[in-house]
This record gives sequence, structure tokens and C-alpha cells, in this order.
Amino acid sequence: MGDRPGFLGRIMRALSGGPATAPPSQEELRALFAARSQAFTRLLEANNKALEIMSDLEQTLKSPGIFGMSFVRAGATAVGVNVFKLVRALTELEPGRFDALYARLTDIQTRVDDILTRRAPRRDCPLVLRFDEMDRHSADFAGGKMANLADMRTRLGLPVPDGFVVTASGFEAFMAGGDLQAEVNARLQALPEDGGGPEAAAERFRVSADIQARIMAAPVPEALAHAIREAYGRLSAGADGGPFRVSMRSSALGEDAAGSTFAGQFRSLLNVAPSRLLDAYKEIVASKHSAHAIAYRLSRGIRDEDVAMCVGCMRLADARAGGVMYSRNPLDSRDDAVCVNAVWGLPTAVVDGSTPTDFYVAARAPAGSAVPFVLRERAVRAKTGRVVPDEGEGLRREDVEPELVDAPALTDAQVFELARLAVLLEDAYGGPQDIEWVVDRRGRVLLLQCRPLSRAASAGSSAGRTVEGARQLLTGGATASTGAGAGPVFIARRDIDALRFPEGAVLVTPMALPRWAALLPRAAALVAEQGGVTGHLANVAREFGVPALFDAEGACARLTEGENVTVDASARRVYAGRVEELLDAAPHRAPLMAGSPVFETLREVAALILPLNLTDPDALEFTPEHCATYHDITRFAHEMSVRCMFDFGAKSGLSSQASKQLVCKVPMQWWVVNLDDGFSREVPERFVRLEDIASQPMLAIWDGITAVPWAGPPTAGGAGLMNVFLQATMNPELAEGVADGFSERNVFMISKRYACLNSRFGFHFTTIETMLTGGGFDSYAGFKFSGGAADEHRRNLRAALIAEVLERHGFQTKLRGDNLFAKAESRRHDFILSRLRILGYLLVHTRQLDMAMDGGPWAASLREKILDDIEAMLARPFGLATGGGET
Repeated sequence: MGDRPGFLGRIMRALSGGPATAPPSQEELRALFAARSQAFTRLLEANNKALEIMSDLEQTLKSPGIFGMSFVRAGATAVGVNVFKLVRALTELEPGRFDALYARLTDIQTRVDDILTRRAPRRDCPLVLRFDEMDRHSADFAGGKMANLADMRTRLGLPVPDGFVVTASGFEAFMAGGDLQAEVNARLQALPEDGGGPEAAAERFRVSADIQARIMAAPVPEALAHAIREAYGRLSAGADGGPFRVSMRSSALGEDAAGSTFAGQFRSLLNVAPSRLLDAYKEIVASKHSAHAIAYRLSRGIRDEDVAMCVGCMRLADARAGGVMYSRNPLDSRDDAVCVNAVWGLPTAVVDGSTPTDFYVAARAPAGSAVPFVLRERAVRAKTGRVVPDEGEGLRREDVEPELVDAPALTDAQVFELARLAVLLEDAYGGPQDIEWVVDRRGRVLLLQCRPLSRAASAGSSAGRTVEGARQLLTGGATASTGAGAGPVFIARRDIDALRFPEGAVLVTPMALPRWAALLPRAAALVAEQGGVTGHLANVAREFGVPALFDAEGACARLTEGENVTVDASARRVYAGRVEELLDAAPHRAPLMAGSPVFETLREVAALILPLNLTDPDALEFTPEHCATYHDITRFAHEMSVRCMFDFGAKSGLSSQASKQLVCKVPMQWWVVNLDDGFSREVPERFVRLEDIASQPMLAIWDGITAVPWAGPPTAGGAGLMNVFLQATMNPELAEGVADGFSERNVFMISKRYACLNSRFGFHFTTIETMLTGGGFDSYAGFKFSGGAADEHRRNLRAALIAEVLERHGFQTKLRGDNLFAKAESRRHDFILSRLRILGYLLVHTRQLDMAMDGGPWAASLREKILDDIEAMLARPFGLATGGGET
């Protein structure tokens, strides 16, 4: 080993033209070439993996499903790791020549990390703030919910119970204790992010339970505990005697992100005793990581780190009646009437959808009227129970007095007073509002919550419509969210049922409980036997654009599990089967992730990963210094690595390993680089013949290339030719200059059991890589295909056609637009060789097809011809066509 520096030095000086004491021997050159071949193989592996991940990221940007920050971080990290491996392999090929790539890689990685670790700025603030120390601008450190209540009490002078808030600083102090936040982050990173499926739901429940248990076991730091007790003491000093209990509610930062409501996702605790303040605080903080809250954030693209859990503490109201009101109709943007739901006791039963509610509509009177409102609708339901504070702590349900069962929970005067406050709040906060309220035993209205109202698109005039010929299974109820949806019925009664909920089902449940919100992103529609349109689940259904029908009496008995139905929530009807007339007219659901914080983070990161700026290998700007993205680095490194391997033999004087032009009858240039033992003899001349090739994989590919003569480009219609023209003029990668020189060559790099073909036919790019392994390991044939001269739609159709053919022959495929990745694996060499013949055939016979692809009958007949050709080719023994032929 002692002479290795001299050995390497002689070789590198010989390659660079510098002085050397003695030229390297052929054996030394072969040893170096073998090492370079290994580095080149590692480079190709890293390049293919990086491009595959980039393709996944690009497809996610185009068609965003449900994903979280773990997907973004994992994708960006995996690309970065593979690009680093690629750069390292390139610098092993040419030591010292491409070191500038490391500086570009580090710069891009630093900028990606800055985006991924960026957090919303936090203002310095006390651990606890009183309501009289806050206004609406305190949302950055107290959360929007409590900032609004404090503003309503202090600035607007409205009837809001007094209280205080444990701020974002208090939350961060709690989570920092014992490194609790780091433990939570580690568990969240392991969560599946497909958003659906029984396995994902079960894992979410498991991780949720673990995180919540750790939060409940964590001690509250003494400084924070002291601040909470002190604030409670000041609050209780103003109480009018007697036992003093409080309500504690979540007020998380980020609840208003991307128009999200977070309705019912976090805990609220009512009737909390002084001795339970700290435990109640931890319960609400832990509810940030309930299974349905985790699923909701994932569905809405909200980053966990952006949701600091502030907690409000307010004096508990002695409620005779309570409920929720909307300052405008949530289902019809043209209706400015105030909608009020009411029950006896606390409003808990309204928001959780667990009991029948009275419903009132107070319409704004015309200008000049003697009264500001008129009662347009009053629907009084039988209310047999109510929720009240328990004698110890917490809440209990009790029967109401018989005379109250059918009595209205509100007088007309109270409805009008509530409507007045709703309009006042709408004017103060510049938009429709969702307001929780109580009327205490002295008849005073108290406001408990106010937030922007989530509204559905206008329902139009569909109420009461029927579809001729469709069989009705259910009629009546109340529209909670407009629209129509169809799917198999799934009846959910218990929490565990959520683990079985299938994608695209119609969720049917006895009560519209907030916990079912986690299923809505995967639901086609929602039907509940009981629940109010002002409840939490109704809010989330409108937010997600899920048609929802509430108060559908007997739905669980009248709808059969697994039966396909169509829910027309707007017309309050459920039909048997799929009613295409309704489904075709239903509005398209907007992607939940679009515009969300997670999606915007992916978009920012992707701007440093995906764009390809280095398109012309012959341009002066094709240098490491001009690599602005990971994609630029992969493009540059791949181009340079192929050139390095292509030119090594000629530069070093190692003639047997120099690139050779293949002698064949195919009217294109084919070049072969012998990485090791790919030739059957020493080939000192510049041309190589097929009989000199010892690489089984290359010969199999060549057999497919020459098996069936190519009939020439397909006939393209005027639209196809115009697409090609437009793409050639608009896409810099298709410019004439790019096709010149080295990039137009089709290059095989081979050994006896290995082959890598980099090919550019016209405007599409193909890589075939294969290795025949021994020792019981799987051999593989890999295929990467992209590009084309036509528009994106036609290119996508061609890629889909190729993917279908490959899947029929045992390939695993991944299709992302016009990017196709395919792989076949087997321990049988004959199977892999036959798959390589298929790839060789497709390489030739799918070029320029994108010009004529239109999805019509021609494409179907072409698919059948391709399949027939492949069947005939595989029917004859391998080797009969390796002598070349016209294509």
C-alpha cells in the first residue's frame, strides 16, 4: 500500500497531461478503471433515486393529496442525501475537477434547511395575561379565540365573562420542561401520512395515546404554575361569593390558518375546581395531539410546530339556556338572516350534536322598519335533557322538568337580543361570525366564543327537488353542508369504527359528534340522525366541502351497511345507487392542501429542488457555479460522469477500455464503453462488432431494439404537429443546439453481467440499467423514461401506455406525469433478459408516439400491436436477432 500515492499520482498526471516520472502500466490503468466503474455505478444509483424522489415531489405539487411536514422533510432530505452521494461519486471519478459542486450543494442545502426549520415569530410576552391586558391584536401570543373574547369585553364592552390566558410563552415553557417537545416531535415523525386506511388510523391512535400520556405525566414548571394560580386568585377576588368554578378552553395559535376552523378538535373543560387548574391545563394541551386533531391538521396542511396551545380560563356562566348562532345563513351567501340554535342548560349539547335543538331565524328588517328584526322561523324541538355543572366538578346530563320539554328555550325578545349582538360582532370584525352564548338564570346574555364563520357555497333553489326514476330511501332532515355525494354506506357508532372507515364511503352516524371530523376528508357524504347545523361537525363538513344531512331520523336503520347510495344534502334526500344527474352537477371539492402552510413550505422547498436551469450541455453556463437547484446538480453530474467514462480510455491510452462505436445496420450512432469484461476480446480499434460483445444484458437489449423493424414516426394530425411545434419553440430542452454533439449519442456502458444504456431518441430520454447477480440475490432491470415533443397531455398518455405494457409483463411502475420509472426483479436470469428485450423493443417503437397520442381508438389498436409484437418476440429463442437489423 505504500506505493499507492505514487501510483495514483502517475495516473492523474498522465490523464491531465502533467509531467510524470514513469507512465502508468496497463495493469494500473485497468485497476483505476475498475474503481471508476464502481464510482460510476454508485453515481447512477444515486442519480436515479434523486430523480425518482423529485418526480414524487413534482406530482404532489400538481395534484396535492394529504401530506404533512414529515413528507416534506423526508423528501427534501432524501433528495439532498442522494445528490451528495452523486457529487461524491463524480469527484471520485475526476478528483479535484468538480469540487466546486460541494459549495453549490452546501448553499442549496442551507437554504432548504432554513425553510424547513423556520417557525412563526413569537413575541416576548408574559406566561399569563388577563383579559384587560389584551385586545384583538394579541392573537399572536394568546390565540385568536381568546384575543377576540378579550377584545369584545375590553374594547367593545360586550357581556363576556372575565378571564385570563396561558399564552404561547407559557405553552413553550411547559413543553421545554424535561425536553417534552423533542419527545413529541420524535413520535410525530414516525406517523404515516397517507391520511387514510385502517393501519394509518390505528397507528395514529397509538401515537396519540402515547403523546397525551407523556404530556399528562409531565410536571408544570413552577414559574408557570405560580402564574396560573396568581391569575386565578385575581379572578376569584371579583366573584360574588360562593364556590368559584371556571371554564377552560383551547385558544391555539394557527387555528385560523388557511381558513381552518379547528371546530371541536381540542378540549374544553367546564366546571373546573381550583385544585384541578394545572391538570385541566395539561388535558387541554394534550388534546392538541388527540387522534382526530392530528388527522385534522394533516388534512388541512397545518404544521404541528405552528400550533402553540394557548389556554383560556373564564368564570363559569350559570346557564339557563345556551347555544350557537351564526350572523348569516351558513348555507346561502345571499341570506343575511341570523340563525340561532338553542337548548336548555349549557351549549355543550349544541356544539357536540348530541341532543335536539330549537332553531330560530331572525331576518333583518327592511330599512325604515320600526323593529330591526323579524322572526322568520321558529322550530321548537322536544328537549328531554340538558347539560349542567356537576356538584363536584365536570358536567352531567339531567332530565328537564316536564313543562320545559316542549317549551322554547328562548323568548322572542332574547332571540332579537342575540341577533343584535351577532350583527354588531359581524360589523366589528368585518365578516360573518360563529358565536357561542348562554342566557344565565337572571336572563342576561353572555358571549363565550366568537370566530369567523365557515360558509358553504350558495345552495341555489335545490331544496325540495326530486330526481325522476330514482328510488328514495330517506327524506327530510336539515342541510348542514350543501352538495351531493355517493358511495357505500358506512355506519359508525363507536370510536373503533373509525379504524374501518373506507375511502369514499358515506358516513352514517346516530349523532353528529366532533370526533367524526377526522373521517370527513375521506368521506363522500355525511348523514347524522341527530345534530345541529351550528355544531362543530357541521362546521368541519362545510370547511371540507362534504355534503352533510343532519336530523335524518331513522337513517341508521333505513340505510344498509355497504349499500351504494347518493346523498343530496341540498334537497334533503338519500337515493339508492348512484344518481349521476346529481353527481355531475355537484361542485368540485377544492384540494384541502392547496394554500396551506405545509403546501406552501413544499412549494418553497421545491423551488430549490425541481427547476432545471442547465439544459444545454454545450452552453458556457453549463458549469458547477451555475447549478441553482438539486436538479441542476444531478443534470450536470450525470452529464459529466458519462463524458468522463466515455473519454477515459482515449485519454489514458488504455485502448481496450476506450469508447467504441458499434458497427450495426441501425441508422443511428451507438457507442459502447467496456467497464470491465464486457468485450470477448481486446478491441484496440475504434469500432466494435456485436460478435465482440460479451455482455448478456446488452445483447438482450439489442435483441429487443432490432426484433421488429421500426415503421417510422406515426402520422400526427394537425393538432399533434402544432403541439410539437409549440413545444420545440417554448421548451429550452428541445432547442436545436441541445441535440448537437455528445448528448445525441446512445451510449452503452457494459460489463459481462451489467449494462447501462443512456439514450436520447428525438425529444425523449431513456435510461436502461441492469445487473445479473449471483449468490441467490435478485437481479434487476430498471427503466427510466421521460420527455417528448408534444404537449404534457400527449406525453402523459404515451408514458401511461408504456407503463401499462410493462405492468402486464411483471414490472413495478411508478408514473408521475410523463416521467416513468419501472423495475423488474428476479433471481432467474432468463426472466430479466426477457424483460430487457421488452425494454429494447419499447425504446425504439415508442419514440415520437406522443405526437399522435389522443386517447382515441388509434391508441387502443397501437397497444394491441405492441403487445402482439412483444409476444411474438418472446416466443422465439433469445439470440437470433442480435446480429443487427434495420429499424
